[in-house]
Amino acid sequence: MTITTGAPPTRTTPAAVASGFLTGGVIGASLAALVVGGIVGNAPLFVTGLALPAVYGLLFHLAGAPRRAREVALAPRTALAMIESREAVGGEATSDVAVRFELTVAPDDVPAYRVAFTQNINLVELPDYRPRGVVVVQYPPDRPWRVRIVKRPTPEWEERAAGARVDSAPGPAMVGETPESSVVGFVTLLALLLAAAGVVLLFRADLFDQDTAAHPPSATGPSPSVSSSTSSSSTTVVSSASATVALGPDQTFLDKGELRRAVGSLAKGTNTRAALTVVVQERLLSVVYAPTDAQAPTFDPDLLPYDRFPALVKEARSSLGVGSPQTWQISVERLTGSLTVRVGVTGTEGAASLEADAWGEVVRRTPAH
Repeated sequence: MTITTGAPPTRTTPAAVASGFLTGGVIGASLAALVVGGIVGNAPLFVTGLALPAVYGLLFHLAGAPRRAREVALAPRTALAMIESREAVGGEATSDVAVRFELTVAPDDVPAYRVAFTQNINLVELPDYRPRGVVVVQYPPDRPWRVRIVKRPTPEWEERAAGARVDSAPGPAMVGETPESSVVGFVTLLALLLAAAGVVLLFRADLFDQDTAAHPPSATGPSPSVSSSTSSSSTTVVSSASATVALGPDQTFLDKGELRRAVGSLAKGTNTRAALTVVVQERLLSVVYAPTDAQAPTFDPDLLPYDRFPALVKEARSSLGVGSPQTWQISVERLTGSLTVRVGVTGTEGAASLEADAWGEVVRRTPAH
Protein backbone atom coordinates (compact mmCIF):
# COMPACT_ATOMS: atom_id res chain seq x y z
CA MET A 1 0.00 0.00 0.00
CA THR A 2 1.22 3.46 -0.91
CA ILE A 3 0.14 6.53 0.98
CA THR A 4 0.46 9.89 -0.72
CA THR A 5 1.56 12.58 1.69
CA GLY A 6 -0.64 15.65 1.88
CA ALA A 7 -4.23 16.45 1.08
CA PRO A 8 -5.88 14.50 -1.72
CA PRO A 9 -6.50 16.36 -4.98
CA THR A 10 -9.91 17.88 -5.48
CA ARG A 11 -11.98 16.00 -8.05
CA THR A 12 -15.62 15.48 -8.85
CA THR A 13 -16.90 11.94 -9.40
CA PRO A 14 -20.19 11.05 -11.14
CA ALA A 15 -21.39 9.45 -7.91
CA ALA A 16 -20.74 12.68 -5.98
CA VAL A 17 -22.58 14.75 -8.61
CA ALA A 18 -25.53 12.31 -8.57
CA SER A 19 -25.63 12.35 -4.77
CA GLY A 20 -25.56 16.15 -4.71
CA PHE A 21 -28.34 16.33 -7.31
CA LEU A 22 -30.55 13.91 -5.35
CA THR A 23 -29.88 15.70 -2.06
CA GLY A 24 -30.73 19.09 -3.53
CA GLY A 25 -33.86 17.68 -5.19
CA VAL A 26 -35.09 16.15 -1.95
CA ILE A 27 -34.50 19.37 0.02
CA GLY A 28 -36.20 21.54 -2.62
CA ALA A 29 -39.17 19.22 -3.10
CA SER A 30 -39.63 18.77 0.66
CA LEU A 31 -39.64 22.49 1.44
CA ALA A 32 -41.92 23.30 -1.50
CA ALA A 33 -44.33 20.51 -0.52
CA LEU A 34 -44.51 21.83 3.06
CA VAL A 35 -45.17 25.40 1.96
CA VAL A 36 -47.58 24.59 -0.91
CA GLY A 37 -49.37 21.92 1.12
CA GLY A 38 -49.88 24.36 3.98
CA ILE A 39 -51.16 27.12 1.67
CA VAL A 40 -53.66 25.04 -0.32
CA GLY A 41 -54.63 22.80 2.62
CA ASN A 42 -53.42 19.62 0.88
CA ALA A 43 -52.73 17.24 3.78
CA PRO A 44 -51.14 14.41 1.69
CA LEU A 45 -48.74 16.90 0.07
CA PHE A 46 -47.83 18.36 3.45
CA VAL A 47 -47.19 14.90 4.93
CA THR A 48 -45.10 14.03 1.86
CA GLY A 49 -42.95 17.08 2.55
CA LEU A 50 -42.33 15.80 6.08
CA ALA A 51 -41.75 12.17 5.11
CA LEU A 52 -39.56 12.69 2.03
CA PRO A 53 -36.32 13.63 3.90
CA ALA A 54 -36.77 10.69 6.29
CA VAL A 55 -37.29 8.22 3.43
CA TYR A 56 -34.30 9.63 1.54
CA GLY A 57 -32.12 9.40 4.64
CA LEU A 58 -33.13 5.76 5.13
CA LEU A 59 -32.39 4.89 1.49
CA PHE A 60 -29.06 6.74 1.70
CA HIS A 61 -28.18 4.70 4.78
CA LEU A 62 -29.18 1.41 3.12
CA ALA A 63 -27.21 2.27 -0.03
CA GLY A 64 -24.06 2.64 2.06
CA ALA A 65 -24.59 -0.65 3.90
CA PRO A 66 -22.47 -2.79 1.47
CA ARG A 67 -19.53 -0.37 1.78
CA ARG A 68 -19.80 -0.35 5.56
CA ALA A 69 -19.95 -4.16 5.57
CA ARG A 70 -16.73 -4.32 3.50
CA GLU A 71 -15.03 -1.93 5.92
CA VAL A 72 -16.06 -4.05 8.89
CA ALA A 73 -14.69 -7.17 7.19
CA LEU A 74 -11.25 -5.57 6.79
CA ALA A 75 -9.09 -5.78 9.88
CA PRO A 76 -7.95 -2.27 10.89
CA ARG A 77 -4.27 -1.41 10.84
CA THR A 78 -2.55 -0.29 14.03
CA ALA A 79 0.27 2.24 14.14
CA LEU A 80 1.98 4.79 16.33
CA ALA A 81 1.28 8.49 15.86
CA MET A 82 2.54 11.76 17.25
CA ILE A 83 0.08 14.56 18.16
CA GLU A 84 1.00 17.69 16.21
CA SER A 85 -1.86 19.80 17.56
CA ARG A 86 -5.29 19.55 19.18
CA GLU A 87 -8.25 21.92 19.44
CA ALA A 88 -11.60 21.51 21.18
CA VAL A 89 -14.35 22.29 18.66
CA GLY A 90 -17.61 21.42 20.46
CA GLY A 91 -19.52 19.41 23.02
CA GLU A 92 -18.64 21.50 26.05
CA ALA A 93 -22.04 20.79 27.63
CA THR A 94 -21.39 17.05 28.00
CA SER A 95 -18.71 14.87 29.59
CA ASP A 96 -17.20 14.27 26.13
CA VAL A 97 -15.71 17.07 24.05
CA ALA A 98 -15.16 16.99 20.30
CA VAL A 99 -11.44 17.53 19.68
CA ARG A 100 -9.84 18.17 16.29
CA PHE A 101 -6.47 16.44 16.15
CA GLU A 102 -3.64 16.73 13.67
CA LEU A 103 -1.31 13.74 13.85
CA THR A 104 1.75 12.35 12.17
CA VAL A 105 0.97 8.66 11.65
CA ALA A 106 3.98 6.35 11.34
CA PRO A 107 2.97 2.88 10.05
CA ASP A 108 5.59 0.13 10.16
CA ASP A 109 5.51 -0.64 6.43
CA VAL A 110 4.80 2.69 4.66
CA PRO A 111 6.03 6.32 4.89
CA ALA A 112 4.67 8.53 7.66
CA TYR A 113 1.92 10.98 6.78
CA ARG A 114 -0.16 13.71 8.39
CA VAL A 115 -3.88 13.46 9.02
CA ALA A 116 -6.53 15.72 10.58
CA PHE A 117 -9.76 14.40 12.11
CA THR A 118 -12.24 14.98 14.94
CA GLN A 119 -12.82 12.55 17.82
CA ASN A 120 -14.79 12.76 21.06
CA ILE A 121 -12.56 12.65 24.14
CA ASN A 122 -13.68 12.54 27.77
CA LEU A 123 -12.80 15.75 29.60
CA VAL A 124 -11.05 13.77 32.33
CA GLU A 125 -8.77 12.07 29.76
CA LEU A 126 -8.04 15.19 27.69
CA PRO A 127 -4.73 16.00 29.52
CA ASP A 128 -3.39 12.60 28.34
CA TYR A 129 -3.38 13.85 24.74
CA ARG A 130 -0.79 16.61 24.77
CA PRO A 131 0.99 17.90 21.64
CA ARG A 132 4.20 15.95 20.85
CA GLY A 133 2.80 12.96 22.74
CA VAL A 134 2.82 9.51 21.10
CA VAL A 135 -0.46 7.58 20.87
CA VAL A 136 -1.70 4.35 19.28
CA VAL A 137 -4.11 4.70 16.35
CA GLN A 138 -6.09 2.45 14.05
CA TYR A 139 -7.42 3.03 10.52
CA PRO A 140 -8.95 0.98 7.66
CA PRO A 141 -6.28 -0.31 5.25
CA ASP A 142 -7.97 1.33 2.25
CA ARG A 143 -8.76 4.64 4.01
CA PRO A 144 -5.68 5.82 5.88
CA TRP A 145 -7.22 9.23 6.65
CA ARG A 146 -10.01 7.70 8.75
CA VAL A 147 -7.82 7.51 11.84
CA ARG A 148 -9.08 6.87 15.36
CA ILE A 149 -7.01 7.10 18.55
CA VAL A 150 -7.08 3.83 20.50
CA LYS A 151 -7.97 4.88 24.04
CA ARG A 152 -7.18 1.47 25.57
CA PRO A 153 -4.38 -0.14 23.49
CA THR A 154 -3.06 -3.63 24.12
CA PRO A 155 -0.12 -3.95 26.55
CA GLU A 156 2.25 -4.56 23.62
CA TRP A 157 1.27 -1.34 21.82
CA GLU A 158 1.10 0.60 25.05
CA GLU A 159 4.69 -0.39 25.76
CA ARG A 160 5.78 0.61 22.24
CA ALA A 161 4.11 4.00 22.55
CA ALA A 162 5.72 4.66 25.92
CA GLY A 163 9.26 4.39 24.52
CA ALA A 164 8.70 5.56 20.94
CA ARG A 165 9.75 8.78 19.24
CA VAL A 166 7.96 9.86 16.04
CA ASP A 167 9.28 12.61 13.77
CA SER A 168 6.89 15.09 12.15
CA ALA A 169 5.90 14.31 8.57
CA PRO A 170 6.04 17.22 6.09
CA GLY A 171 3.15 18.46 4.01
CA PRO A 172 -0.51 19.33 4.59
CA ALA A 173 -2.79 16.96 6.47
CA MET A 174 -5.15 14.47 4.89
CA VAL A 175 -8.81 15.16 5.68
CA GLY A 176 -10.66 12.87 3.27
CA GLU A 177 -10.59 10.87 0.09
CA THR A 178 -11.89 13.29 -2.53
CA PRO A 179 -12.92 16.75 -1.35
CA GLU A 180 -15.80 17.85 -3.52
CA SER A 181 -15.35 20.72 -5.95
CA SER A 182 -17.75 23.62 -6.35
CA VAL A 183 -19.46 21.68 -9.16
CA VAL A 184 -21.23 19.49 -6.61
CA GLY A 185 -22.47 22.52 -4.68
CA PHE A 186 -23.74 24.11 -7.90
CA VAL A 187 -25.53 20.90 -8.93
CA THR A 188 -27.10 20.61 -5.46
CA LEU A 189 -28.40 24.19 -5.60
CA LEU A 190 -29.68 23.70 -9.17
CA ALA A 191 -31.54 20.53 -8.19
CA LEU A 192 -33.04 22.29 -5.15
CA LEU A 193 -34.41 25.10 -7.32
CA LEU A 194 -35.69 22.74 -10.04
CA ALA A 195 -37.45 20.47 -7.54
CA ALA A 196 -39.08 23.39 -5.73
CA ALA A 197 -40.21 24.90 -9.04
CA GLY A 198 -41.57 21.53 -10.17
CA VAL A 199 -43.76 21.18 -7.08
CA VAL A 200 -45.08 24.73 -7.48
CA LEU A 201 -45.86 24.13 -11.17
CA LEU A 202 -47.66 20.85 -10.45
CA PHE A 203 -49.97 22.56 -7.96
CA ARG A 204 -50.16 25.96 -9.63
CA ALA A 205 -53.90 25.53 -10.32
CA ASP A 206 -54.59 24.96 -6.62
CA LEU A 207 -52.40 27.90 -5.70
CA PHE A 208 -54.19 30.22 -8.12
CA ASP A 209 -57.58 29.01 -6.91
CA GLN A 210 -56.44 29.64 -3.33
CA ASP A 211 -55.29 33.09 -4.29
CA THR A 212 -58.62 33.88 -6.02
CA ALA A 213 -60.61 32.61 -3.05
CA ALA A 214 -58.52 34.71 -0.68
CA HIS A 215 -58.99 37.87 -2.81
CA PRO A 216 -62.73 38.08 -3.64
CA PRO A 217 -63.77 41.25 -5.47
CA SER A 218 -65.71 43.74 -3.39
CA ALA A 219 -66.94 47.28 -3.54
CA THR A 220 -64.07 48.41 -1.40
CA GLY A 221 -61.43 46.58 -3.43
CA PRO A 222 -59.36 43.44 -2.78
CA SER A 223 -58.61 42.17 0.74
CA PRO A 224 -55.11 40.71 0.53
CA SER A 225 -54.17 37.66 2.65
CA VAL A 226 -50.59 37.40 1.42
CA SER A 227 -48.01 40.10 2.00
CA SER A 228 -44.44 40.35 0.89
CA SER A 229 -41.62 42.73 1.62
CA THR A 230 -38.10 43.09 0.34
CA SER A 231 -35.19 44.83 2.01
CA SER A 232 -31.58 45.16 0.96
CA SER A 233 -30.73 42.07 2.99
CA SER A 234 -33.79 39.78 2.89
CA THR A 235 -37.09 38.92 1.20
CA THR A 236 -40.15 38.06 3.33
CA VAL A 237 -43.41 36.45 2.18
CA VAL A 238 -46.21 35.99 4.76
CA SER A 239 -49.66 34.40 4.37
CA SER A 240 -52.24 33.03 6.79
CA ALA A 241 -50.87 29.50 6.28
CA SER A 242 -47.10 29.92 5.94
CA ALA A 243 -44.23 32.35 5.89
CA THR A 244 -40.73 32.40 4.42
CA VAL A 245 -37.67 34.59 4.77
CA ALA A 246 -34.76 34.47 2.29
CA LEU A 247 -31.52 36.21 3.28
CA GLY A 248 -29.01 37.86 1.00
CA PRO A 249 -25.82 36.08 -0.14
CA ASP A 250 -23.62 37.60 2.59
CA GLN A 251 -25.83 36.52 5.50
CA THR A 252 -26.74 33.33 7.32
CA PHE A 253 -29.31 32.39 9.92
CA LEU A 254 -26.44 31.26 12.15
CA ASP A 255 -25.51 34.91 12.68
CA LYS A 256 -26.25 35.98 16.26
CA GLY A 257 -29.87 37.02 16.68
CA GLU A 258 -30.70 36.80 12.95
CA LEU A 259 -33.08 33.85 13.23
CA ARG A 260 -34.97 35.20 16.24
CA ARG A 261 -35.45 38.55 14.50
CA ALA A 262 -36.76 36.85 11.37
CA VAL A 263 -39.27 34.74 13.31
CA GLY A 264 -40.41 37.78 15.27
CA SER A 265 -41.07 39.70 12.05
CA LEU A 266 -43.10 36.81 10.62
CA ALA A 267 -45.39 36.67 13.66
CA LYS A 268 -46.54 40.22 12.88
CA GLY A 269 -47.95 39.17 9.53
CA THR A 270 -50.25 36.31 10.59
CA ASN A 271 -53.28 35.89 12.83
CA THR A 272 -52.00 32.70 14.44
CA ARG A 273 -48.87 31.90 16.41
CA ALA A 274 -49.35 28.10 16.36
CA ALA A 275 -46.89 26.43 13.98
CA LEU A 276 -46.83 22.93 12.55
CA THR A 277 -43.19 23.01 11.50
CA VAL A 278 -40.18 25.34 11.25
CA VAL A 279 -37.42 24.59 8.75
CA VAL A 280 -34.14 26.54 8.70
CA GLN A 281 -31.32 26.40 6.16
CA GLU A 282 -28.29 28.60 5.62
CA ARG A 283 -30.28 31.50 4.12
CA LEU A 284 -33.87 30.22 4.01
CA LEU A 285 -36.48 30.09 6.82
CA SER A 286 -39.89 28.45 6.32
CA VAL A 287 -42.71 28.35 8.88
CA VAL A 288 -45.95 26.46 8.26
CA TYR A 289 -48.81 27.58 10.49
CA ALA A 290 -51.68 25.37 11.61
CA PRO A 291 -55.15 25.93 10.09
CA THR A 292 -57.83 27.15 12.47
CA ASP A 293 -59.52 23.74 12.75
CA ALA A 294 -56.31 21.66 12.69
CA GLN A 295 -55.99 18.84 15.22
CA ALA A 296 -52.25 18.28 14.67
CA PRO A 297 -49.80 19.03 17.52
CA THR A 298 -48.54 22.63 17.26
CA PHE A 299 -46.06 24.88 19.06
CA ASP A 300 -45.25 28.57 19.48
CA PRO A 301 -42.28 29.41 17.19
CA ASP A 302 -41.37 32.37 19.42
CA LEU A 303 -40.45 29.97 22.26
CA LEU A 304 -37.83 27.90 20.40
CA PRO A 305 -34.22 27.85 21.75
CA TYR A 306 -32.80 29.88 18.85
CA ASP A 307 -29.67 30.80 20.81
CA ARG A 308 -28.73 27.09 20.85
CA PHE A 309 -29.18 26.53 17.11
CA PRO A 310 -25.66 27.69 16.00
CA ALA A 311 -24.02 25.43 18.60
CA LEU A 312 -26.16 22.46 17.52
CA VAL A 313 -25.22 22.95 13.87
CA LYS A 314 -21.54 23.31 14.82
CA GLU A 315 -21.65 20.08 16.85
CA ALA A 316 -23.45 18.19 14.08
CA ARG A 317 -20.93 19.31 11.45
CA SER A 318 -17.86 18.57 13.56
CA SER A 319 -18.63 15.47 15.61
CA LEU A 320 -20.84 13.14 13.53
CA GLY A 321 -18.23 11.98 11.00
CA VAL A 322 -19.68 13.50 7.81
CA GLY A 323 -16.27 14.68 6.59
CA SER A 324 -16.19 18.09 4.94
CA PRO A 325 -19.71 19.47 5.63
CA GLN A 326 -21.64 20.77 2.61
CA THR A 327 -25.23 21.41 3.70
CA TRP A 328 -27.24 21.57 6.93
CA GLN A 329 -30.91 21.85 7.82
CA ILE A 330 -32.82 22.35 11.08
CA SER A 331 -36.37 20.97 11.32
CA VAL A 332 -38.62 21.62 14.32
CA GLU A 333 -41.90 19.75 14.91
CA ARG A 334 -43.81 17.93 17.60
CA LEU A 335 -45.64 15.21 15.63
CA THR A 336 -44.68 12.66 18.30
CA GLY A 337 -46.04 14.81 21.13
CA SER A 338 -42.84 16.38 22.44
CA LEU A 339 -41.00 19.16 20.62
CA THR A 340 -38.08 17.87 18.54
CA VAL A 341 -35.26 19.95 17.05
CA ARG A 342 -33.53 17.85 14.37
CA VAL A 343 -30.25 19.00 12.77
CA GLY A 344 -29.31 17.14 9.58
CA VAL A 345 -25.93 17.51 7.86
CA THR A 346 -24.42 16.02 4.71
CA GLY A 347 -20.76 15.80 3.74
CA THR A 348 -18.22 13.77 1.84
CA GLU A 349 -18.69 10.80 4.20
CA GLY A 350 -22.50 10.73 4.05
CA ALA A 351 -25.44 12.11 6.03
CA ALA A 352 -25.90 12.36 9.80
CA SER A 353 -28.21 14.02 12.30
CA LEU A 354 -28.72 14.89 15.92
CA GLU A 355 -31.90 15.59 17.87
CA ALA A 356 -32.44 18.07 20.70
CA ASP A 357 -35.32 18.80 23.05
CA ALA A 358 -37.31 21.99 23.59
CA TRP A 359 -34.39 23.54 25.53
CA GLY A 360 -31.80 22.74 22.85
CA GLU A 361 -30.13 19.91 24.79
CA VAL A 362 -28.96 17.01 22.61
CA VAL A 363 -30.84 13.77 23.27
CA ARG A 364 -29.81 11.60 20.32
CA ARG A 365 -26.97 11.47 17.79
CA THR A 366 -26.95 9.48 14.52
CA PRO A 367 -23.41 9.59 13.06
CA ALA A 368 -22.60 9.04 9.40
CA HIS A 369 -20.85 5.71 10.11
